[in-house]
Amino acid sequence: MKPRIELFPTTKFIGKRVKMSLANNRTQELWQGFIPQIGQIQNRIGSEFFSVEVYNDASFFEHFSPEKLFEKWAAVPVSHLDFIPSAMEPLEILKGLYAVFPYKGKASEAHKAYAYIFGTWIPNSDYFLDYRPHFAIMGEKYKNEDPKSEEELWIPIRKR
Repeated sequence: MKPRIELFPTTKFIGKRVKMSLANNRTQELWQGFIPQIGQIQNRIGSEFFSVEVYNDASFFEHFSPEKLFEKWAAVPVSHLDFIPSAMEPLEILKGLYAVFPYKGKASEAHKAYAYIFGTWIPNSDYFLDYRPHFAIMGEKYKNEDPKSEEELWIPIRKR
């Protein structure tokens, strides 16, 4: 699994978020609350969905525990934040360098790809993990639990 390295531009989003841990995964609840309200979002750019993780603790991966809390977002990019539907919030991801890994397979098995990224690729690459939002982009080929489902895993990096 070889990534491409890409500079992600500063991007505005509208979405919903929850605090969760890997031990108390609330991803399904988050998306079930977000998808029915998607039509309320104005100025949407494209048709992709973004699943964003914000780790507020810089040591999240250094002292990993499945009990540690982080923010998970279900969001879509927008051209501006003039109108934010009730029960939704704005999010901005600032410009930065990312390793982009194509992932094909069931969503429930993506942990294997992440294990490779964090356990093998990053330690053997010319990059450090950067402490900015991580995200997955789910486009037309995303089919959740279908083995043919496709998405992109965007991991923030910086040069060693």
